[in-house]
Amino acid sequence: MVVFVIFRSVMKHYIIPVFIPHLGCPHQCIFCNQNKITGRQTPVTAEQVAAIIEERLAAITQNRRIEVAFYGGSFTALPEDIQNELLTPATQALRSGRIHAIRLSTRPDCITGPIVDNLTKQEVNIVELGVQSLDDNVLGRSARGHNSQAVADAVRLLKMAGISCGLQLMPGLPGEDWLSLIGTVRQAILLKPDFVRIYPAVVITGTVLAELYSRGDYCPLSLAQAVARSAYMKLVFERQGIAVIRTGLQASEELDSGENVLAGPYHPAFGELVDSHIFYLMMTTFIEQAALHHTTCLFIRHHPQDCSKVRGQHNINLSRLKHRYSLLTVNLHADSAVTRSSLVLEYQGSRYILNKNMIKSI
Repeated sequence: MVVFVIFRSVMKHYIIPVFIPHLGCPHQCIFCNQNKITGRQTPVTAEQVAAIIEERLAAITQNRRIEVAFYGGSFTALPEDIQNELLTPATQALRSGRIHAIRLSTRPDCITGPIVDNLTKQEVNIVELGVQSLDDNVLGRSARGHNSQAVADAVRLLKMAGISCGLQLMPGLPGEDWLSLIGTVRQAILLKPDFVRIYPAVVITGTVLAELYSRGDYCPLSLAQAVARSAYMKLVFERQGIAVIRTGLQASEELDSGENVLAGPYHPAFGELVDSHIFYLMMTTFIEQAALHHTTCLFIRHHPQDCSKVRGQHNINLSRLKHRYSLLTVNLHADSAVTRSSLVLEYQGSRYILNKNMIKSI
């Protein structure tokens, strides 16, 4: 695992995605309509997998860490012969050195000793588990078909086999509140995953969740609530050395059209909203601790690549700071000497370095 992290820092990732919408999945969770999420309606074949790999490899012109990733379904719920058929083109590319890793997504209850043994033979490197929650009440109300113990068992089997393991979590499901979410985060940390993804629950057409929403039996998180909860999760996981590799659903034509999302906190730049909120919390934490209310001016330096996140969408962070603390001006200055995800705040001749670890509350 250490080699993977170091390698990632040297070369940028390039993902070759292969979508298998709902193929093999034995359950219909209340939030799931994979055809709407992925935009794919038909199962993929081994020949198509091979063609996708060849087409993408031919387009790469720079040095990259290349992964073939099977998304959208419960891959290991498929019969073993079909798993191996779909994996073969990727395994061949891996053994020939043309790609660096094979990644797939599946359900926790579709991980067993024999399944993991087969994945090892096919040289699968990374498995992402669709966990959603580690609260058994939330899992039951979401019709997941497994409990939190199944997650712990799956993670243990994968780690014993030397396969990197990630958890996909979905705040905002029915029955979840802040206490439930905090419990999920705590349990997830104890499992020591290699990374997590955070996908706040969104009401997609053609789902049981859509029916509950239409009847008034389910109220999704607002965008602001989802951003706050995701920011909390990201901060806590990163403080424990667990990478958060994505927050929010991947933007797509199907989701962006507005026809398939009935309600909920979908936003094409959700990850940026979360990072922007974290910067806002950094600044408010310092202002509160230093008692800078009614200060005439703050001067803040940031890394050039963090500019839009510090400002917030439509300069919302600056507006909120001025209104909340009666500040006359907040001046931002891009400075490449400032570390990414940090700030340097100047006030009355003194300089203060701000980072995520300063944040005390969400």
